[in-house]
Amino acid sequence: MIRFFILFTVLLVGLFTLEILQPAEKYVILPFTSLIADVSAWIIQVFDDNVMSVSNVIRDKTTGFGVRIERGCNGVEALIILFAAIFAFPAPIKHKLIGFAIGFVAIQALNMVRIVSLFYLGQWNQVAFEWFHLYLWQALIILDALVVWLVWLRTLPQARARRQREDEERGVSE
Repeated sequence: MIRFFILFTVLLVGLFTLEILQPAEKYVILPFTSLIADVSAWIIQVFDDNVMSVSNVIRDKTTGFGVRIERGCNGVEALIILFAAIFAFPAPIKHKLIGFAIGFVAIQALNMVRIVSLFYLGQWNQVAFEWFHLYLWQALIILDALVVWLVWLRTLPQARARRQREDEERGVSE
Protein backbone atom coordinates (compact mmCIF):
# COMPACT_ATOMS: atom_id res chain seq x y z
CA MET A 1 0.00 0.00 0.00
CA ILE A 2 2.90 2.36 0.80
CA ARG A 3 4.41 1.56 -2.61
CA PHE A 4 1.12 2.56 -4.29
CA PHE A 5 0.93 5.91 -2.47
CA ILE A 6 4.55 6.78 -3.19
CA LEU A 7 4.31 5.85 -6.86
CA PHE A 8 0.91 7.60 -7.17
CA THR A 9 2.37 10.79 -5.67
CA VAL A 10 5.49 10.68 -7.86
CA LEU A 11 3.38 10.16 -10.99
CA LEU A 12 0.99 12.98 -10.03
CA VAL A 13 3.78 15.46 -9.31
CA GLY A 14 5.69 14.43 -12.43
CA LEU A 15 2.73 14.56 -14.79
CA PHE A 16 1.33 17.83 -13.41
CA THR A 17 4.82 19.34 -13.71
CA LEU A 18 5.14 18.06 -17.27
CA GLU A 19 1.70 19.46 -18.11
CA ILE A 20 2.69 23.03 -17.26
CA LEU A 21 5.94 23.02 -19.24
CA GLN A 22 5.88 25.12 -22.41
CA PRO A 23 6.63 22.30 -24.91
CA ALA A 24 3.82 20.14 -23.48
CA GLU A 25 1.48 23.14 -23.56
CA LYS A 26 2.35 23.97 -27.17
CA TYR A 27 2.49 20.48 -28.68
CA VAL A 28 0.02 18.49 -26.57
CA ILE A 29 -2.35 20.54 -24.39
CA LEU A 30 -3.34 23.28 -26.87
CA PRO A 31 -3.89 20.93 -29.84
CA PHE A 32 -5.83 18.51 -27.60
CA THR A 33 -7.98 21.37 -26.26
CA SER A 34 -8.66 22.58 -29.81
CA LEU A 35 -9.72 19.05 -30.73
CA ILE A 36 -12.10 19.01 -27.75
CA ALA A 37 -13.59 22.33 -28.94
CA ASP A 38 -13.98 20.99 -32.50
CA VAL A 39 -15.70 17.80 -31.37
CA SER A 40 -17.94 19.72 -28.95
CA ALA A 41 -18.91 22.17 -31.70
CA TRP A 42 -19.65 19.25 -34.02
CA ILE A 43 -21.97 17.75 -31.37
CA ILE A 44 -23.73 21.10 -30.89
CA GLN A 45 -24.08 21.51 -34.68
CA VAL A 46 -26.31 18.44 -34.69
CA PHE A 47 -28.88 20.66 -32.93
CA ASP A 48 -27.79 24.14 -34.05
CA ASP A 49 -25.85 24.83 -37.24
CA ASN A 50 -25.05 28.42 -36.13
CA VAL A 51 -22.13 27.19 -34.01
CA MET A 52 -18.47 27.26 -34.89
CA SER A 53 -15.18 26.57 -33.17
CA VAL A 54 -11.92 28.40 -33.60
CA SER A 55 -8.98 27.09 -31.63
CA ASN A 56 -10.33 26.55 -28.10
CA VAL A 57 -13.47 28.73 -28.48
CA ILE A 58 -16.98 27.58 -29.34
CA ARG A 59 -19.17 30.46 -30.53
CA ASP A 60 -22.76 30.95 -31.61
CA LYS A 61 -22.56 32.87 -34.92
CA THR A 62 -25.97 34.46 -34.37
CA THR A 63 -25.73 35.73 -30.79
CA GLY A 64 -21.95 35.97 -30.52
CA PHE A 65 -22.02 34.02 -27.24
CA GLY A 66 -19.04 31.78 -26.78
CA VAL A 67 -17.21 29.58 -24.33
CA ARG A 68 -13.47 29.18 -24.16
CA ILE A 69 -12.11 25.81 -23.12
CA GLU A 70 -9.11 26.52 -20.94
CA ARG A 71 -6.66 24.52 -18.87
CA GLY A 72 -8.69 22.67 -16.25
CA CYS A 73 -11.69 22.43 -18.56
CA ASN A 74 -10.24 19.94 -21.03
CA GLY A 75 -10.30 16.91 -18.74
CA VAL A 76 -6.50 16.57 -18.72
CA GLU A 77 -6.22 16.90 -14.94
CA ALA A 78 -8.74 14.08 -14.40
CA LEU A 79 -6.83 11.98 -16.94
CA ILE A 80 -3.58 12.61 -15.06
CA ILE A 81 -5.18 11.52 -11.78
CA LEU A 82 -6.63 8.39 -13.42
CA PHE A 83 -3.31 7.58 -15.12
CA ALA A 84 -1.39 7.94 -11.86
CA ALA A 85 -3.88 5.76 -9.97
CA ILE A 86 -3.94 3.01 -12.60
CA PHE A 87 -0.22 2.91 -13.28
CA ALA A 88 0.74 3.09 -9.60
CA PHE A 89 -1.38 0.06 -8.79
CA PRO A 90 0.27 -3.35 -9.14
CA ALA A 91 -1.46 -4.99 -12.10
CA PRO A 92 -0.47 -6.42 -15.50
CA ILE A 93 0.44 -3.73 -18.03
CA LYS A 94 -2.23 -5.02 -20.44
CA HIS A 95 -4.93 -4.34 -17.83
CA LYS A 96 -3.46 -0.92 -17.10
CA LEU A 97 -3.50 0.08 -20.77
CA ILE A 98 -7.05 -1.19 -21.32
CA GLY A 99 -8.26 0.48 -18.12
CA PHE A 100 -6.70 3.81 -19.03
CA ALA A 101 -8.05 3.68 -22.60
CA ILE A 102 -11.58 3.03 -21.35
CA GLY A 103 -11.16 5.68 -18.66
CA PHE A 104 -9.90 8.19 -21.23
CA VAL A 105 -13.05 7.67 -23.29
CA ALA A 106 -15.31 7.83 -20.22
CA ILE A 107 -13.76 11.06 -18.93
CA GLN A 108 -13.78 12.76 -22.32
CA ALA A 109 -17.34 11.65 -23.07
CA LEU A 110 -18.52 13.20 -19.81
CA ASN A 111 -16.40 16.27 -20.55
CA MET A 112 -18.20 16.66 -23.91
CA VAL A 113 -21.54 16.55 -22.09
CA ARG A 114 -20.13 19.15 -19.69
CA ILE A 115 -18.98 21.51 -22.46
CA VAL A 116 -22.21 21.22 -24.47
CA SER A 117 -24.35 21.76 -21.37
CA LEU A 118 -22.28 24.77 -20.31
CA PHE A 119 -22.56 26.26 -23.80
CA TYR A 120 -26.36 26.15 -23.56
CA LEU A 121 -26.45 27.15 -19.88
CA GLY A 122 -24.33 30.20 -20.59
CA GLN A 123 -26.81 31.40 -23.18
CA TRP A 124 -29.72 30.81 -20.84
CA ASN A 125 -28.49 32.01 -17.44
CA GLN A 126 -25.02 33.31 -16.54
CA VAL A 127 -25.45 32.64 -12.80
CA ALA A 128 -26.39 29.01 -13.46
CA PHE A 129 -23.47 28.74 -15.89
CA GLU A 130 -20.99 29.95 -13.27
CA TRP A 131 -22.34 27.63 -10.57
CA PHE A 132 -22.36 24.55 -12.81
CA HIS A 133 -18.97 25.42 -14.27
CA LEU A 134 -17.17 26.11 -11.01
CA TYR A 135 -18.79 23.63 -8.66
CA LEU A 136 -20.88 20.83 -10.11
CA TRP A 137 -19.01 19.88 -13.28
CA GLN A 138 -15.53 20.16 -11.75
CA ALA A 139 -16.49 17.68 -9.05
CA LEU A 140 -18.26 15.33 -11.48
CA ILE A 141 -15.27 15.08 -13.81
CA ILE A 142 -12.94 14.15 -10.93
CA LEU A 143 -15.59 11.79 -9.55
CA ASP A 144 -15.74 10.15 -12.99
CA ALA A 145 -12.00 9.43 -12.77
CA LEU A 146 -12.46 7.91 -9.30
CA VAL A 147 -15.39 5.74 -10.41
CA VAL A 148 -13.47 4.52 -13.48
CA TRP A 149 -10.52 3.59 -11.25
CA LEU A 150 -12.74 1.74 -8.77
CA VAL A 151 -14.50 -0.17 -11.55
CA TRP A 152 -11.11 -0.97 -13.08
CA LEU A 153 -9.91 -2.33 -9.72
CA ARG A 154 -12.91 -4.67 -9.57
CA THR A 155 -12.15 -6.05 -13.04
CA LEU A 156 -8.54 -7.03 -12.29
CA PRO A 157 -7.90 -10.80 -12.40
CA GLN A 158 -7.02 -11.04 -8.68
CA ALA A 159 -10.17 -9.10 -7.75
CA ARG A 160 -12.31 -11.44 -9.86
CA ALA A 161 -10.63 -14.49 -8.36
CA ARG A 162 -11.17 -13.15 -4.83
CA ARG A 163 -14.86 -12.44 -5.53
CA GLN A 164 -15.27 -15.93 -7.00
CA ARG A 165 -13.70 -17.51 -3.89
CA GLU A 166 -15.99 -15.43 -1.65
CA ASP A 167 -19.02 -16.49 -3.69
CA GLU A 168 -17.99 -20.13 -3.42
CA GLU A 169 -17.53 -19.78 0.35
CA ARG A 170 -20.96 -18.22 0.70
CA GLY A 171 -22.43 -21.01 -1.40
CA VAL A 172 -20.83 -23.62 0.88
CA SER A 173 -22.10 -22.02 4.06
CA GLU A 174 -25.68 -21.54 2.88
